[in-house]
Amino acid sequence: MFPMTQNTKNCEIELYKAMNKKQIEEIIKAIIAGKYSWACVLILRFNGYDPLHYIPYRTYIRLLKENYQIDRASSSLTNSGT
Repeated sequence: MFPMTQNTKNCEIELYKAMNKKQIEEIIKAIIAGKYSWACVLILRFNGYDPLHYIPYRTYIRLLKENYQIDRASSSLTNSGT
C-alpha cells in the first residue's frame, strides 16, 4: 500500500494535467472573489464533468447568469478602455 501522501500527489498531478494554466487561473480568480460555488462549477466543467449531475438545475442556471453578466461587464470595460 502507498502512503496517503503518495495518493494525494497522484491526484494533484492528474488534476493539473486535465486543466490548462488559463483554466486554473480562472478558478483561482473565482476563489479569491469569494465565488466558491462558481469555482466548483468551473472545476467540474474543466475536468469534463456535467455540473448538473452534482448541483440543482436552478442553482446552476443562476450561477451561469450571475457570472456571465460579470464576465460581460468586465470585458466591455476592457474593450472600452483601449
